[in-house]
Amino acid sequence: MKVIEISTPGGPEVLKVAERPTPKPKEGEVLIKVKAAGVNRPDCAQRQGTYPPPPGASDLLGLEVSGEIVEVGPHVKRWRVGDPVCALVNGGGYAEFVVAPEGQCLPIPYDLDFTQAAALPETFFTVWTNVFESGQLKKGETILVHGGSGGIGTTAIQLSHQMGATVFTTVGKESAVEHCLQLGAQKVIQYKKEDFVTAVKDATNGKGVDVILDMVGGEYFARNIECLGKMGRLVQIATLQGASVSFDLRKMMAKRLMITGSTLRPRSTEEKSRIARSLEEQVWPLLNKGLLKPVIFKEFKLDQAREAHELMESSAHTGKIVLNVF
Repeated sequence: MKVIEISTPGGPEVLKVAERPTPKPKEGEVLIKVKAAGVNRPDCAQRQGTYPPPPGASDLLGLEVSGEIVEVGPHVKRWRVGDPVCALVNGGGYAEFVVAPEGQCLPIPYDLDFTQAAALPETFFTVWTNVFESGQLKKGETILVHGGSGGIGTTAIQLSHQMGATVFTTVGKESAVEHCLQLGAQKVIQYKKEDFVTAVKDATNGKGVDVILDMVGGEYFARNIECLGKMGRLVQIATLQGASVSFDLRKMMAKRLMITGSTLRPRSTEEKSRIARSLEEQVWPLLNKGLLKPVIFKEFKLDQAREAHELMESSAHTGKIVLNVF
């Protein structure tokens, strides 16, 4: 099968087309003929050598795919050969075939094509478990989503809005403002033009927000603490501007804040499968009704992975970047 390999850690130019044997599904796994694969920030980090795959996972990039099941391993109960699925995979998505644990597969929502379906797993798994499980966002509360124009951001805006929350978001470019408003954000803050702490406090009459979803870290951390209201929750999912932070613990104590965070890839198959079932029960009905939809910014062919990574790292996109494989 054709795959995209990392020739050596580095920039997008290190991504090379290669050939490898088609994998075989083990017990509880299915083999998927990949139709499309999502491109995500962790892929770029792995390419750079700063985010190694967990033990036992493929060294190939790609954490989410859509496609057709062409083989099932022993003791697979739900899926059959020919079933169209999207799946969260532990690696190996930038290829013509990939194996996935049975529990990490989901049916493709009604009226979505393979390209759209490939843009679902990584962002929806991440947003659901962090915003609604760890962050405990509830109807009537307010959330600040940093990076509203990215794949995580566009998903978090839509899902939070559909669940009855008021959504604020930050973006870096003028072109993303109207798009985020259409997705359900009540207020879009251009962080290059205005201080998001001041903007949030003005919009909430000084109260602050209930939940913040942040992938920036660094100097954003202390500013996020300022933005949170009493008993607010800060959910950290990445550290694009640095993992070391400094802030006044007394502010956390006075507001009775909860600070949490997570990574998705190292979690067990059992945990990821549980999240998948929660998504199918709570979120897939909204997708099937057309109330949620992945935002696709640009599609590339598999052998254009370099160009896809260059676009991802430029931050010029609004929504998801997808590799079409077949």
